[in-house]
Amino acid sequence: MELIFEQIQVFLNQQTISEWVVLLLSILAALISRRVLLQKLGERGNNSRGLRLFAIRSLERILWPASMLVVLWLGQLVVNTYQYETLLLDLVVPLVLSFAAIRFIVYFLRKSLRGGAFLKASENFIAATIWLVVGLHLTDLLPQAMAALDSVGTTIGSFRLSLLSGLKLSILILLALTIAGWLSHLVEVRLTENKSINASARVGLIKFVKFAAITIALLIVLSSVGVDLSTFAVFGGALGVGLGFGLQRIAANFISGFIVIMDRSVKPGDVVTIGTEFGWVQELKSRYIVLRNRAGVDTLIPNENLITSNVINWSYADRNVRMAVQVDIEYSCDPEKAIEVMLPCAFASDRVLRDPAPNVFLKEFGPSGITMELRFWISDPESGVERVKSPIRVAIWKAFQEHGLTIPFPQRDLHLKSVDFRALQQLQEKLAEENNAIEKNMAERK
Repeated sequence: MELIFEQIQVFLNQQTISEWVVLLLSILAALISRRVLLQKLGERGNNSRGLRLFAIRSLERILWPASMLVVLWLGQLVVNTYQYETLLLDLVVPLVLSFAAIRFIVYFLRKSLRGGAFLKASENFIAATIWLVVGLHLTDLLPQAMAALDSVGTTIGSFRLSLLSGLKLSILILLALTIAGWLSHLVEVRLTENKSINASARVGLIKFVKFAAITIALLIVLSSVGVDLSTFAVFGGALGVGLGFGLQRIAANFISGFIVIMDRSVKPGDVVTIGTEFGWVQELKSRYIVLRNRAGVDTLIPNENLITSNVINWSYADRNVRMAVQVDIEYSCDPEKAIEVMLPCAFASDRVLRDPAPNVFLKEFGPSGITMELRFWISDPESGVERVKSPIRVAIWKAFQEHGLTIPFPQRDLHLKSVDFRALQQLQEKLAEENNAIEKNMAERK
């Protein structure tokens, strides 16, 4: 606290004019550099990607405080040459440096983590920690605070765990996971842009890189803080027992996911039917796949179901899929004429392939009419397999109207073997009485 009062007195002293000049020059330099360099960096950023884009965007966010720091440090050197104290600059430099660090770390987190409550909490935690450390440093309370945190702890084997070491460990783990997530994201972007790698291999490589990056990051952090990694052998045995009992379904889904990726039976973009669910595979996750149906609803299906149940993959080996539209004609109509009329209707949809060519068959003799079937092929089942049928049905109906072909109504023959005329007469009399009563009530109301 004495340092703060001393600095306030110095601020009111005319000897600090040189420091105020340096501070104003640093602000002016920051404004000029921000205006001049941001435009150039923005133009380069539009044509960059990967590490280059990250470096440019990071520089944009720390450009203003970095410009101030350069001028402040130069000003400190100049003022120190005249043997003046720089208490004001000694106070401003840590504040500007912490501001630059917060802006860079927050941007780094937003590029590495998905938006949500965890990201917001991480940003607030890091900002509060940095400002707290700077405040303790300026008040000369940082050594005492660190000693107090380190005094509260316990010893586990050869490793001493205190509040200070726990705080450092939390920060290192967060930093390591963030870097691992950012690196895996860069690899994912590169692999996604590489069209020479098939979808299954791409997903498998992305999952492996993420898993390896996170594992290596955690091992490096634990080793750096003095944790004996050999103790994880016991933990691995306990984990194996847990997988054998409570976690077997999770392990089964996880392993099934890698099997699906490696055998390439299901890939992102495939049109599949799993049980009663039909849709397009959007993503392959470590525990489930995301299947989107025609209504745009996503269904999460465990990977284990892909191994243990029947899966219809409409685009597995050949993306060409045969479709069929059935329609009945009356028995009085000519089937050959119906075939001739129906065949051009297949091209009412521009998605129908000309090779293989469409065909029309007499399917069967039904109870109400002759069933005709128009078969055709499409090459884009991911665009919908039912949507293509609607314009074809409309074209068939119009063509039948033009050529005099009739679609029959359902027909049923009713045979009356005997009639009870006495019961029929009683029913007619009862209906007549009810009608008379209704007419009487209506007359009374009038």
